Amino acid sequence: MSATTLAAVEGSLGSIGYGLAAIGPGVGVGIIFGNGTQALARQPEAAGLIRANQILGFAFCEALALIGLVMPFVYGY
Repeated sequence: MSATTLAAVEGSLGSIGYGLAAIGPGVGVGIIFGNGTQALARQPEAAGLIRANQILGFAFCEALALIGLVMPFVYGY
């Protein structure tokens, strides 16, 4: 009796893992802008400070997403 392959995994499982890891920064960006909108509604006089903190948080979250996008190409699993 010979073993037959029903399904073969082609490509890189590391790439799939890094792709799934991009979900985290996506959720983080949603939380940042959702809470920023609430903060602006509650305290409109602090708009400049709130917006600056939103942009900084967004940049950090996007950096994580871009790292997750580039790493499969760097390591080439």
